[in-house]
Amino acid sequence: MMTYQFGLSEMNTKLTILQEEFQHIHDYNPIEHIKTRIKSPESIMKKMYRKNIPISTESIKHNIMDIAGIRVVCSFISDIYRISEMIENQKDVTVIEKKDYIKNAKPNGYKSLHLIVSVPVFMSDRIEDVYVEIQIRTVAMDFWASLEHKIYYKYDSLVPERLTKELTEAAMVANDLDEKMEQLHNEVSHIKDQNSREQDLNFLDLNEDRLYLPINFLRDFIRDAEEEK
Repeated sequence: MMTYQFGLSEMNTKLTILQEEFQHIHDYNPIEHIKTRIKSPESIMKKMYRKNIPISTESIKHNIMDIAGIRVVCSFISDIYRISEMIENQKDVTVIEKKDYIKNAKPNGYKSLHLIVSVPVFMSDRIEDVYVEIQIRTVAMDFWASLEHKIYYKYDSLVPERLTKELTEAAMVANDLDEKMEQLHNEVSHIKDQNSREQDLNFLDLNEDRLYLPINFLRDFIRDAEEEK
């Protein structure tokens, strides 16, 4: 269990570095928050019995890949794939499995991007490759999934059909919200880029200095140039 905790800390550190670097370079943070967890020994044993897997340390190590888990919650859908790409580009991270439940949602409406990765943990006498499950989703997806889990836990998985249908409809509403917010995000980014380009026109690079040119001067200059033509 200690080895899995080390693997979790290693992956969490990588995500924190990517998050802070992205913020520094792009002046934007694609990650809302990160949550980590380690499966309890009881949960591991239940999963072994459920899958009819022999009970041994080696069997657990090779068959249960979600003992260490990280949930990365993002602002927008595009952020999910951006973060996934950054993780996959890490040279010492090996992607074992990738499941895209965003493009192919589960029947109940569940959406998320799942990665199973292997990350090396450098011990005092050896190197251990540890499996870590990473779930990447938006705030809306995470909100829906958390409530859906609580409802199923309350009803002990025997949820009435009417509530199951309403949960699926709620997932569709959450998806519509994500798509709307993505559209607004793209429009705001476009306006910001356009304003940035227009502001750059107000400056003239002269040697190593930037000379500010008033907008009225630029308009008069362009008008005079057109009249000379």
